[in-house]
Amino acid sequence: MSGRARRRRVAVVTGTRAEYGLLRSTLRAIREHPKLELRLIVTGAHLLHKFGRTIRDIDADGFMIDARIPMQRGRDDALDAAEGVARGVCGIGRFLVGEACDVVLVLGDRIEAFAGAVAGVTTGRCVAHVHGGDRAPGDIDDALRHAITKLAHVHFPATRRSAQRILRLGEARNRVFPVGAPGLDELRDAAWMRRRRRGPSGEALIVQHPSGRGALEERRAAEAVLDAVRACGLRRTIVYPNSDRGHDGVIDAIRRHVAQSPSGEVVVHRSMPRDDFAAALARADVLIGNSSSGVIEAPYVGVPSVNVGRRQQGREPGGRSVLNCGEEREIIQRAIRRALRLAVRPGTKTAYGDGRTGLRIAARLAALNLGPRFRLNKLNTY
Repeated sequence: MSGRARRRRVAVVTGTRAEYGLLRSTLRAIREHPKLELRLIVTGAHLLHKFGRTIRDIDADGFMIDARIPMQRGRDDALDAAEGVARGVCGIGRFLVGEACDVVLVLGDRIEAFAGAVAGVTTGRCVAHVHGGDRAPGDIDDALRHAITKLAHVHFPATRRSAQRILRLGEARNRVFPVGAPGLDELRDAAWMRRRRRGPSGEALIVQHPSGRGALEERRAAEAVLDAVRACGLRRTIVYPNSDRGHDGVIDAIRRHVAQSPSGEVVVHRSMPRDDFAAALARADVLIGNSSSGVIEAPYVGVPSVNVGRRQQGREPGGRSVLNCGEEREIIQRAIRRALRLAVRPGTKTAYGDGRTGLRIAARLAALNLGPRFRLNKLNTY
């Protein structure tokens, strides 16, 4: 290359609208860094019409998509996830070898991130993991997150507490870099909108995901959430669930709720682009459901949140405005009324950082010494 060193090639795996929104600032930082080349792998729910085919949002944001790798088929069963992992590992592995990628970057705890980490390790790439060390049972999230941690060579935890958990898993201290949560990076405008808001809007934002139970049980949990919000007299903006097991039950509850509600009282989105979601969050009087956005992003924007059920149990709250409650309608209703009385200051720094995470991740990836002394065959430090 005429005496110039090749830029480090970083493959980023995205499988869902939520994790893509969290990664977007990091994608831009990698793309713009003079020592890095971005390779974007799109898979999972992004490719499914059932969940809004959100690959279109990535196209609209102007990112070049280097690989489209189908994983799940959209069925609501465990076998679909298992077969999806197999397809993901195979397809991502082929791409990493074909493109001679140096680093694979994954975020969180979903099967798409797990497939990317396995493909990276087995093809001899450096695996970097964002949001390791968090706790949340989700569906099988906690087990997958920690499995990815043990596969990964470089760690970008969102909080210092999460960094300590990674160290207790035996990871080397010089490979653990607390950088904050990338999901805060693009929320400054939303926090500013919140500060300028004049009085309550009478709106609730609802994001309810399945927790790996059967469709009937997930439908009952979602119905309790929706009925509680309606009983509080709030208009509802509802976002479809993710593709975890039990999602058909949540979708069924949403459809029934819309059919039973007066016109104009409910707005439903199969998916929302990140900017639209941030604006909806800033407008809302409260965020309700079991999404990590209620625990991490809502406190930064200044929106009280009601975290329902066990899906996020153990995750470090971003502030005192996160209220936890069970899945019974009356309990949810009481929590909503408490949340509506809270005053939260927008834009305040939280345990998850200051909104500059993407730049930190790109800088660390560029500075990594991946020479002969960087061991890809790790050895636990405990």
